[in-house]
Amino acid sequence: MSLVVDARGLVKAFKGEVAVDHLDLAVAPGARLGLLGPNGAGKTTTLLMLLGAITPDAGTIEIAGHTLPHGRSRAMEKVGFVAGYLPLPENLTVREALSLFAGFAGIRRPQGVVDEAIDAFGLRDLADQRNQELSSGQRTLVSITKAVLHRPGLLILDEPTASLDPDIAIRVRNALLELHRRDGTTLLVTSHNMREVETLCERVILMSRGKIVADGTPSAIATQFAVDDLEGAFLAVAAELRGGGPAQ
Repeated sequence: MSLVVDARGLVKAFKGEVAVDHLDLAVAPGARLGLLGPNGAGKTTTLLMLLGAITPDAGTIEIAGHTLPHGRSRAMEKVGFVAGYLPLPENLTVREALSLFAGFAGIRRPQGVVDEAIDAFGLRDLADQRNQELSSGQRTLVSITKAVLHRPGLLILDEPTASLDPDIAIRVRNALLELHRRDGTTLLVTSHNMREVETLCERVILMSRGKIVADGTPSAIATQFAVDDLEGAFLAVAAELRGGGPAQ
């Protein structure tokens, strides 16, 4: 079966500082993968290269069978992306904005799709509010809903619940797991919430200084670092990064 993500030898530097250092990443269809690491580990740079938003200095990327950058348009038809820093159209209501994005995604009769997504993510009370009236957490919730309207094969989430209240974050995680169960959607998640990662992800990649230092189930990674859980492994990598020594 073809890989959803097949990245080989990715390198990216900014002003002489290497952010991603010869990274290989293979993700099978239907996987639930967490991409973790301390700030500066190279996670967001990796995601932006996979989205075709920035070009690697070296290496190759295939998304859903399409090679970037030339096949980016076709590849992104199969991808949804969620990040709290993405803007929403301020003067539109939530429903209007979701209908607009559904049209961009080629959905010809968006009303039913939008209503289904509004219900799945608990947006009924916000549907007629303008985006400029929403809190940061509510805006993130709308962004997540927007990203799944076209039922992408790959959903990339950069800190998806960072600004959400705990009860809403639980609702979002449950909706994402239901999306995976229903459609087989591949989830690629970055987060600093280790409990969230353990809930959402069956496989975890831990990065440090642009390199992969661990790849496996959360329990296998904890065993690798001789700690009790994924949070302990994350803290071990962060401590090594601060101390300037190797992550292993």
